Amino acid sequence: MSLPHAILTALLEKPSSGLELTRRFDRSIGYFWPSTHQQIYRELGKLEQAGHIRVLPAAQPARGQKKEYEVLPAGREELAAWVALAEDPRPVRDPLLLRMRAAAVVGAPGLAEELHRHLALHRRQLEEYLEIEKRDFPPERTADEDRLRRLVLRGGIDLETFWTGWLTGAIDDLEGDSATGHTGRAVPGRGAPGLQAKTSETKHSPHPR
Repeated sequence: MSLPHAILTALLEKPSSGLELTRRFDRSIGYFWPSTHQQIYRELGKLEQAGHIRVLPAAQPARGQKKEYEVLPAGREELAAWVALAEDPRPVRDPLLLRMRAAAVVGAPGLAEELHRHLALHRRQLEEYLEIEKRDFPPERTADEDRLRRLVLRGGIDLETFWTGWLTGAIDDLEGDSATGHTGRAVPGRGAPGLQAKTSETKHSPHPR
């Protein structure tokens, strides 16, 4: 996926000013394709130059008025052509997994605390996704576009559910081995100072583009 296609998608859903578009990204597409506001404004200019979008004419032009963009036929054709392309899944590139692999050879002071921090972040994100699903996708909404958007959201929910479960198991494994002194398998950073998180740090209040 590319940012220009994400912008075309958002503008086809609803013509918007640059500011409105950045806010919408923060609440929706940005969950799975994060972009800075500067990147979005830069791509708007490129899309306009390419003839894919245009600024809507204002009924009463006024100084300082926000420019509102809409997608032109060429932009819709570009997006439709991109949607029809075949694309292979991308390999997972998660820094946390690489750091854990490195910790197996150099030790990991504070690794459990870092896993607790990641767990809290994923729990918050999961809770946020569940709130969005409850608010925006009631059972009576059955249109095709709603079904596809909900499927995208469900992908995020399932992914966060995986991470919260995996991190919980990883923390239990690390802290359980640290507490019992078990040496039956290699555990990153065993015996390193700060490996076992304090009990008070393991309690997080769940609240999760």
